[in-house]
Amino acid sequence: QVQLVESGGGLVQAGGSLRLSCAASGGTLTTYTMAWFRRAPEKEREFVAAMGWTRDTSYSDSVKGRFTISRDNTRNTVYLQMNSLKPEDTALYYCAAKQWGSASAYEAPYNNWGQGTQVTVSS
Repeated sequence: QVQLVESGGGLVQAGGSLRLSCAASGGTLTTYTMAWFRRAPEKEREFVAAMGWTRDTSYSDSVKGRFTISRDNTRNTVYLQMNSLKPEDTALYYCAAKQWGSASAYEAPYNNWGQGTQVTVSS
């Protein structure tokens, strides 16, 4: 089990950018598949992006072309670069991890979760 701590959230105007970070401790991320999920107010948590331990990636259709997931295993950190932000991107963003596996969009296999970082996009 690794412990995950997200940071980088905040308030930004529509069209702006933010970069979220997810720092891991208690283990090395080299063999972990990492993902970002988000929960908007009054909605269920949804998949945003994932990067497998072999660096394969997947994105939800709603963020494809605007968001980029990356990882720095030397820093044990995963990032989510978010560009061209829209008000509908407003949500609590969670980092998640599972050992091995592909860059899956399904929540169930991820057994390590952070507490989340809030992103608010104003119109």
